[in-house]
Amino acid sequence: MSASDSASVPVSRQRIGVWLIGARGSVATTVVAGCAAMSAGLHPPTGLVTGTAAFADTGLPPLTSLVFGGHDTLDCPLPKRAEALAAGGVLPPGLPAAVSAELTAADREIRPGGPVPGDTRTEEELIATFAADMTDFIRRCGLTRAVVVNVASTEPPATGRALPPSSLYAAAALRAGCPYVNFTPSTGLHHPALEDVAQSSGLPYAGRDGKTGQTLLRSVLGPMFTQRALAVRAWSGTNLLGGGDGAALADPAAAAAKNAGKERVLADTLATTPEGEVHIDDVPALGDWKTAWDHIAFDGFLGTRMILQTTWQGCDSALAAPLVLDLARLAARSHEAGLSGPLGELGFYFKDPVGEGPAALAEQYAALVGFAERLGGARGDGSGGVSGSGRPGWSEDSGGAGGSGRPGLGEDPGGPGGLGWAGDSGRTGGSGRLERGEDSGGASRSDRPDQGDVSGRAGRTGRLGELW
Repeated sequence: MSASDSASVPVSRQRIGVWLIGARGSVATTVVAGCAAMSAGLHPPTGLVTGTAAFADTGLPPLTSLVFGGHDTLDCPLPKRAEALAAGGVLPPGLPAAVSAELTAADREIRPGGPVPGDTRTEEELIATFAADMTDFIRRCGLTRAVVVNVASTEPPATGRALPPSSLYAAAALRAGCPYVNFTPSTGLHHPALEDVAQSSGLPYAGRDGKTGQTLLRSVLGPMFTQRALAVRAWSGTNLLGGGDGAALADPAAAAAKNAGKERVLADTLATTPEGEVHIDDVPALGDWKTAWDHIAFDGFLGTRMILQTTWQGCDSALAAPLVLDLARLAARSHEAGLSGPLGELGFYFKDPVGEGPAALAEQYAALVGFAERLGGARGDGSGGVSGSGRPGWSEDSGGAGGSGRPGLGEDPGGPGGLGWAGDSGRTGGSGRLERGEDSGGASRSDRPDQGDVSGRAGRTGRLGELW
C-alpha cells in the first residue's frame, strides 16, 4: 500500500509490521511481550518515549496495530524464550503466560536467517530470500507497511568487499521497500556497497547502536562538564555483562565496534578526546543484566583535581525494548509521511547516529520533539506527505521525491517474481516507485534496473549490479 493509499485508511485500522532481525533474542522477545502487555493494559508504558504527551498528536501507529515477525538462526520458540527471561527477572512473573498467544503468533512469523555455517548461498541469493520473506509477511498479514529493525548480536567490523549478515538483511529491507533501523553497532547500511543504494532508495532509515545505559549517561555528563567549564583529563569505563551480548562482545573486534560509539559521544560533547578506554568483560553469570562503571578525572577552579564516579546497573533488554518500539513507530510514520534518507532527528536513540545532529542528549531530545511536531503537522491533509517542514527530503506533495514516485508497498506487482523497480525514471521523478509484488517477491531480478536498464540506479555497475 502506497503513502497516498494509506492516507485514506484511519490510523486505528492500519496494521504495521515490525520485522526483527534477531527475532528470538532477549531484546526481540522483550519487545513482543512488552508490546502485548501494554496493549492489553497489563503494564504502563514506562520507558516508552513515544507514549509521552509530546507525541500524542504525531499520528504514530498505536501499539495495538503492530504485527511482529523476523529472521533468526536460532530455533528456540518465543514462549519458551520468554519463560527463561521471566525466570531471570527480565520479564515480570506470569507475563509469558498472559501474552502467550501474542508470543506464539509472532513466533509463527519468524523465518530462518543466515548465512549459517556451511551455507553455500551467494549474497544475491541470501538477499533475495530475506526480501521475499519480508514481502510475503506484508502480503499475508495485510500490512500497510513494515519496518525492519536489527536487534541481533554485534558483529565484528566489516572488512573487504563481502557483505556481513547485518548488511545482507539491510539490503533485503531496501529491496522489500521497508524502512530500516539498525539498533546495533553492526555494519548494516554503513557498508560502502550499500551507502549509495540507501541514499537513492527513497526510504527512511535510522541507526546505529541504541543508547541505553553508559553512553546515555555520557551524553548528559559530557555537556555538563563543557557547560560548567570543567576540564576533563581522563574518562575510563568498564562494562560487565552476560547473555548473548556478553558472549558476542568477548570478541575484541566486536567490542571495538561497540566502543567506537561510546568514544564518539565524548569527542563530540567535550570537543576533545580524553585519556582512557572502555573495557567490556563477559560475565555469563550476570545473564541479561549489566553493570557499567565510569571514572572521570577532571580539573576544577585553580587546577584542583577532582573525581566523579558513576555506576549504572540495569537490564539490557528492558532498557532497549521500549526504544525499539519507539523507533519502529517513528520510522513507520516517517515512511507514511513520505520521508526518505537518514533520519538524523532520531539521534536521541543512538550512540552513532546517521545524518547530522547534536550529540548532547538535551539537544537531541529537543530535535526529536521538533520532529514529532512536524510529523503531527502532516496529519489530516490527505496527502501522506509532510509540508512546510524545512527538512531536506520532506516533500510538499504526497509522494516524497518526484511526486507520487515515493517507494511504497504497492498493490500492483513489481514484475515477474515480485519485488521490482517500476518505471524507468529511477529515483528522481516520474513513476519510478519501488513496489511490492503479489507473490513472494525478490525471486526474480529481470525487472531491476541493473539487469540491463541502469537508468534507475544512476548508472551503478559492477558488484552492486550483481546484488541488485
